[in-house]
Amino acid sequence: MNTPTIDNLTVICPISFRRGESGKKRLAAGPAEPPPLVIPRVAKLMALALRLDRFVTDGTVESSADLARLGGVSYTRVTQILNLLHLAPDIQEELLLLDGSGAAGVNETNLRPVVAEIDWGEQRRLWAKMKERLAGAGFEV
Repeated sequence: MNTPTIDNLTVICPISFRRGESGKKRLAAGPAEPPPLVIPRVAKLMALALRLDRFVTDGTVESSADLARLGGVSYTRVTQILNLLHLAPDIQEELLLLDGSGAAGVNETNLRPVVAEIDWGEQRRLWAKMKERLAGAGFEV
């Protein structure tokens, strides 16, 4: 009995490499999983500042001192986080929209001189200068 053969057969299916239980890469059928979302710490702190402020303004807690006690952190640290709310709205938005690939060097400590400036125009100038300085490290907004 002759077995039929098929010449020039092409099978197309998506494949990807995944880590197996041992940590070794394994070939798998199907599309690759998207890389995990990396949210920079400064973006998380900006979001936290907005959330903490809401707790105080809607009366969920009475004061920042209460926030510190509830959070198990110092009053000073809560103040540092809440001070991010003094940034110009467009700077706050940029911080919230940072992604992990381009946020190198931007942190709450580095932002303190910008936060300390009460004039939003001056804040914007300082922020632009900071972004320029960090551009060499791969910073992108």
